[in-house]
Amino acid sequence: MNDKLTLNKLEKLIELETQLRGEYQQQLDDKDISIAQLTVDKTALEAQISEREKTIATQLATITEFSSKSKDIQALEQRNRELHNRSDKMKDEVATVKSRAKELQKDLAAERAELAELKKYDPQRLRKNLDASKKKLADKTAAADKLQKSLNQTRAENTELEQKVKDLEAQVAAAADAEQSDKTEDDKQAAA
Repeated sequence: MNDKLTLNKLEKLIELETQLRGEYQQQLDDKDISIAQLTVDKTALEAQISEREKTIATQLATITEFSSKSKDIQALEQRNRELHNRSDKMKDEVATVKSRAKELQKDLAAERAELAELKKYDPQRLRKNLDASKKKLADKTAAADKLQKSLNQTRAENTELEQKVKDLEAQVAAAADAEQSDKTEDDKQAAA
């Protein structure tokens, strides 16, 4: 009996399977086609992935190469910045040196002027100038003495001449008075 039951169940199972196959065969075929398509797509995607992995590897090599070049460029840029800063510092130093040179030139001009002033007071030269000045002074003093004597003589002569002029003026006045008194007497006599 057990066998009968099993056989019945088995038949029912086969029938059910046939019925389900009939109902779902189209879907199963669609699924098989879909699986085959997905398998093809998977293969194509794997090919694309391997191709992209090759591209990525190439890009990675390029990036690595550029990275090393970039490090070189960064080092070069850093050095360029350092040199630029150094040149700015040198420009500042040159400007300070130029201003210091101008100050030193001014100081040099002042020292030269002071040296020229000091050369004026050179002892040997001053002695020569003093001796020459003493000689000139002696000559001028002698000339002044002569002029003073000449002036005193001229003054004495002038005084004498002034005295003579006064005497002559007095004589002229006396003569004029006498003449006038003679004239008044003549007029008085003539009137008398």
